[in-house]
Amino acid sequence: MKEEIIIPEGITGEYKEKKLILTKDGKTNERIFNNPLLSVQLKENKIILEVKGETRKMKRILKTNVSHIKNMIKGLLEDFEYQLKICYKHFPMTVENKGTEIIIKNFLGEKKPRKTKIFPDVKIDIKGDTITIKGHNIEHVAQSAANIENATRVIGYDKRVFQDGIFITKKHDKKV
Repeated sequence: MKEEIIIPEGITGEYKEKKLILTKDGKTNERIFNNPLLSVQLKENKIILEVKGETRKMKRILKTNVSHIKNMIKGLLEDFEYQLKICYKHFPMTVENKGTEIIIKNFLGEKKPRKTKIFPDVKIDIKGDTITIKGHNIEHVAQSAANIENATRVIGYDKRVFQDGIFITKKHDKKV
């Protein structure tokens, strides 16, 4: 089984030691392909992925990696964007961006602020009760959004009563 992905103009690709690096205008997306069942080749403006055999497992491996590469290309052409909403009922919480860290103060009236890590290549914009996360790597953007959402997860309380938190409301093109 074989799939070919055409690299659009303006994007340069390099494949060395099981690592695919795609670059455009100073942005770089890279991915390591260390599955022994998958063969990756870079020829001219095409990425060729190939697996031996036509079983469901092989098809699954191939299609998954094709989707990863298409997301890498899409991220270089246009940024991925996630939006989160800050929700509170009683205690007003404040959210601050400090470099590669997000600090959440006064969550449920707690004295100690909650902190979470974000990836350095992700841009965060906080306006009022909306947090916008943008970046060219979908995995970094999505993981940063998930880290923020998990930092305000309510544990040990009834979720129907304590509905405070920060929640993902929009993923790049889809509403949640």
